[in-house]
Order: sequence, then structure tokens, then C-alpha cells
Amino acid sequence: MDAPLEAHTLPAAASDTRGIGGHPRGLTTLFFTEMWERFSYYGMKAILILYIAAPLALGGLNLPEKYAGMIVGTYTSSVYWTPLIGGWLADRYLGTRWAVGIGGAIIACGHFSLAVPSMPSFYLGLVLISLGTGLLKPNMSAMVGQLYAPGDHRRDAGFSIFYMGINIGALFAPLVCGFLAQSGMFKHLLEHVGMSPHNSWHWGFAAAGVGMVLGLIQYVLSGDRLTGVGLRPLAASHAAREKEPFDAVPLVLAALGAAVGFLIARFTAGAGLVNLLFPTVVGAAFGYVAGVIRRLSRQELWPVLVIFVLFVFSIVFWMSFEQGATSLNLFADRMTRNAVLGHSYPSSWFQAVEPAFVIAMAPVFAWLWVRLGKYDPTPPVKFAFGLVFAGLAFALVAYASTFVRFGLVSPIWLVLVYLLQTLGELCLSPVGLSTVTKLSPPRLAGLLMGFWFLSVSFGDFIAGWSARFVKADSPGQMVHAFGIIALISIAAGLVLFGLTPLINRMLPRDV
Repeated sequence: MDAPLEAHTLPAAASDTRGIGGHPRGLTTLFFTEMWERFSYYGMKAILILYIAAPLALGGLNLPEKYAGMIVGTYTSSVYWTPLIGGWLADRYLGTRWAVGIGGAIIACGHFSLAVPSMPSFYLGLVLISLGTGLLKPNMSAMVGQLYAPGDHRRDAGFSIFYMGINIGALFAPLVCGFLAQSGMFKHLLEHVGMSPHNSWHWGFAAAGVGMVLGLIQYVLSGDRLTGVGLRPLAASHAAREKEPFDAVPLVLAALGAAVGFLIARFTAGAGLVNLLFPTVVGAAFGYVAGVIRRLSRQELWPVLVIFVLFVFSIVFWMSFEQGATSLNLFADRMTRNAVLGHSYPSSWFQAVEPAFVIAMAPVFAWLWVRLGKYDPTPPVKFAFGLVFAGLAFALVAYASTFVRFGLVSPIWLVLVYLLQTLGELCLSPVGLSTVTKLSPPRLAGLLMGFWFLSVSFGDFIAGWSARFVKADSPGQMVHAFGIIALISIAAGLVLFGLTPLINRMLPRDV
């Protein structure tokens, strides 16, 4: 039987330099597993709102933009709050290795369910992908953190490399799934062999499922590189040694938090399930995490409070960034000229622009953080830069929206928007993952990583809601909405710059 694993006792992984760029070999396994999982997720995500809003004559569900946006926002937000449950299950019962494998299998089933053209299978697929991602996503990131010893200067660079794997999958996914779903060439091929061209959307969803299966195969076959990582539940082994009594307070606070969230939603947003679910889950999550961290020592508590502070600013960033799958996706489909030199292309291909920039620039950022050494900016400074870049991106798309009244706008506008978003993403997202693994007490690593993804969930929910403002007949409304997002993001970045000295005093010396 393997010895209990703690994040601070990883001598083999800490001394391993045989992987990508002198990193542990396990990073290679996690790199490719995450790459294929993200291929499946972003391939489906690139075409989801377009499928929901497409006319019945084109094989879509023909729902209005505001309902399509709410479905996508609710689904994508659930993908990032279910990691709270997945992280808790891994900490207590499964271990991160088993959680990732089980989650990947459930995700694959979800994509293949979407490949079946029926409403029950559509909703079942979204539920399965959400549940599977909840198991897989936080525990993949937690395992990356477990590869490095505390104070290992390779950690931030390792997360940047891992993040590049995410974006390789995200780059090719819209190209493949978008081609199958939207391309006239593929529709003609389906018609030629006697199949309905209206079902092309479902071929795109099926391709996403194939990607997840390939990721699972790679994960199993190269699992030997993860020796000693994630086999035992961290919190369970810790509790067994310390013989801690059952603590009902987190569960009580979770119930109270859920009740508060439910009541707030009930009296402000109506009684629909979509409106009630997210606030209820958020309230329960905050209550439970508050109940858990109340028992931390002062030495452990201050770093966790930093996670909470950065969490708030992370919400603001993802509120703008996650517009890529909703409002910016509709902007690309309906208000952008989707042709180059007379050759048209699927609007979903714009979803590949941002990951292409990440792939090009992630190695530069990884090199930069290591090269700076002791002058490397602290996490709050990097976060602040990320927020400012996000704000500038939406200032640019707000300006581009002023030209919609003259006709379709140039695709160059969206390319520049995605460039600015990429700069912000590389300053914030991989750094955020790395920071959570460094600041979390080992026995709470999965739970707090899941809590961290809740900030992305907030952003996705808001992004889905704001899709209603993308209307070709109302450019003034678009300019106003995009401008507000720009102002909020830039203002949040400036506030964080001002708070940086205080936050730095709360950080451990080796962060």
C-alpha cells in the first residue's frame, strides 16, 4: 500500500527534471491529458450558442439570444462550480488520480449524448459534461501543484507550460468541431452520402467526445510518470493520523448559505430553476468553505485570505474574458465579415484565435517569470495587469461596435481584442492556479482549487446573461454594454495595484 501523500512530501517529484523543459515527467502526462480534455470542452463550447440560436431550418434549436445566452451561461458556470464537489470528493475519498479518470469518462459520455439529435439527450449531455468536469478540472491542477516542492522556482513556469497544453487543445477544437458543425463543404458531404446536413452540429459534438476518449487513453498509458502523486485522498489520510472528530459546522453553514442564496434569487430574479440554482450553490459553497477554514491556524489562515481577495478580482476578469463564447461569439457570427480573400470560413473559428496567441506567448511568459528571479512580480501585481489588459480589450470592441451600423466589420478588430485578452489571461489565469496550490494547506488543496474555479463560474454566468446585448439593430446598446465591462475591469485593476502592498504582507516569503 502506498504511503499517505502530502503536498509537502514529494521528494521524487521535486528532484525530477526529466520532463518538458527540465520539469517533472508527470507534467508531460498532465499536459496531454488536459490538452485533449480542453479540446473536447472548447470544441463543444465554440458551437454551443450558435447551435442553440440557429434556425430550425439549419438544424438548430431556434431559441432567442437571451435564452441561448442563459443556457450557455448556466451550463458553463456549472462547469466551474462543480469542481467544488469534485475537489472535496478527491480530498476525502477518491484521490486526485481516480477523480481525473472517472471525470474524463463521464465527460466523454456527455459529448456523445450531445451527438444524438434530441432535446433530452441535449440536456443530459450538458449535465454529464458539467459533472465530469467537476471531478477532472480541479484535480488536474492540484496534481500539477503536487509535482513541485514548496519554494520550487519552477512552479509558475510549470503552470504556464500546463496552460499552453490547455490552449493547444483549445486552438484545434474550434477548427475541427466548427468545420464539422458549420462548413458548407461538410454539409454537402453528408448530403452526398444520404445523411441530413442539418445534423452537422452533432458531428461537431461527437468529435469533441472523441477528443476526450483520446485524452483518457493517454492518461492511463502514461500514468507511470505520476508515481507517488494523487493516489491517496490528502484530507482522509491527514484526518486518520490526527483523528479529528466529525465537524458539523461546515455543513450547517453550507445549508444556511444555500438558504440565503435561494432567497436572494427568489425575490430578485424569479422562481425559474436557472435563476435559483446558481445563487443557491454559491451560497452553499461560501458557507462550507467558511466553516472549514475557521479551524485553520493563523499561519495557514492569512494565505487563504489572500486567495479570497484574489478570488474577487478573478471574478471581474472572467466576467469579461468569458464573453468569448457568448457575446463575442455572436458578434463574430452576425456582425463580422467572415471571409478572407473571397473565401468564407465558419464564425466559430474565431474561438481559435485567442488560444493561438496563448501558444505563441505562453513560453515567453514562462521564461519571463523564471528570468526575473527575485524581481518576479507578486501574484496581485500580475493579476492587476491582467485586469487592465481585459479592460482594454473591451474598450476596443466597444469602439468596433460603433461601425456596425455601416455593415459587417473587419475581422481584424476581433483578432486585436483576443490579443489583448491573451495578455491579460497569461498574467492572471496560470498565475492564479499556481498561487492557489502554493497558498492552500495540503489537506484542503482540492477543495480550495474547486473554490477558486467558482470565480470562473461567476464570470461565465454574467457572460451568458450579457449575450442579450449583442443585436445588430442596436449598436448603441452594444457600445454601452461593452464600455461598462471595460471600465469595471480597468478600475478593478487599478484598485488591486493600490492594495498590493497590503496583500504582499499577507503572503508567505516563498510565494
